[in-house]
Parts: sequence; structure tokens; C-alpha cells
Amino acid sequence: MSFLSLQVLRADTSGMPLEWIGYQEAVKLYYLEQVAYSCGTSLYRIHGGVNARSGEQSVIEVNSIIATYGQGPQAKHHNPAYTPPLTNRTLFRRDNHICLYCGQRLLHRDLSRDHVTPLTQGGADIWTNVVTACKRCNNHKAGRTPEQAGMELLAIPFTPTHAEYIYLQGRRILSDQMAFLRAHFPRRSPLHQRLGMG
Repeated sequence: MSFLSLQVLRADTSGMPLEWIGYQEAVKLYYLEQVAYSCGTSLYRIHGGVNARSGEQSVIEVNSIIATYGQGPQAKHHNPAYTPPLTNRTLFRRDNHICLYCGQRLLHRDLSRDHVTPLTQGGADIWTNVVTACKRCNNHKAGRTPEQAGMELLAIPFTPTHAEYIYLQGRRILSDQMAFLRAHFPRRSPLHQRLGMG
């Protein structure tokens, strides 16, 4: 992974995590004076043009976490009724790439989305009705509930909060970014235990 692919965690001025952005977007926010404050480690030192009068070259330091003015379209994420979009990538990450039937930890390609209450029995394609399952367990369960198939769920599916979802979306999360996100996880979040956080 290239150094320039490291993501910057953007938060609002209250410190609420909003999204991951690339260094180009971060530089633009610094340039437009939208950055209220920054914290974490210094990721990038971007050199700009040379001022014709002073002869000085502009430099922008980009930190791993930046807080910006205004919430923009992310304001809806603070609404308690907000539900993050469900994708296999974030689902598998929520469940730590573990089949919640047999307990095996597998690669993305060997996993599948299982509907606890099958769609054919009126189940919905929502966070609280889906779990990560290996293809073998998913095929064995087929169109049955775990009880009907004689299978036991190892964990209860849950809907992530926005801060948890930001974690689930991250590619290569630095330790300072992880600590920042963890501070916004609910105290009883299953992710604390799944990530070995206490």
C-alpha cells in the first residue's frame, strides 16, 4: 500500500467522526481554511508554489485527524434513527471475518451474507438480520432459520452506529485514528470485545 493512500479521518468541530478522506481532499480543506483544528500524527507535508514577492514556498501539514467547520451532508449521521448502508465488506468486518455459525475466521472470498430469518420466511436484508457465514454453513442452513437447521448463532447481529461504521469502512487505520474512533463507540459495543479492546 502506497504512503499516499493513507486516509485522513475527518471530524466535525465537536469531534464527531464524519468520514475518511484522501490527502488531496484534506489539502483542499486546509487551503480553504475549513480546518478548525487537527490532531494525531503528521501524515503528509505538501509543498505548494513559491510566492513571487516573498520567495517563500507554501507548505501544508496534513494530520491523521482533522476537524472541519460545518457538517455538510454528514449531519444526518448524528440522528439516532440513522442506519448506515449495509455492504458485505462492512458486514464481514463487523463480524471480524468470522463465520457466526462455525466460528472459523476466513478470507473475504470464502464468506457470505446469511439472513438469520431467511428472506423467503419474511426476513429483511437489514443489519440486525444478517450475519457473516462461511459458504459451507450458509449452504447447510439454506432457507431455514438457525433453529430449524439445528445451528447456533455465536453472536447477536447489531446495527453499527455512525462512528462504528466509519471504523468498518477504514482501510488502514492508524493507532491514533483507532483511539479517536473507539472513544465514540457505545460503551456496550460488541466491537470492543471483537477487536480485543477490553
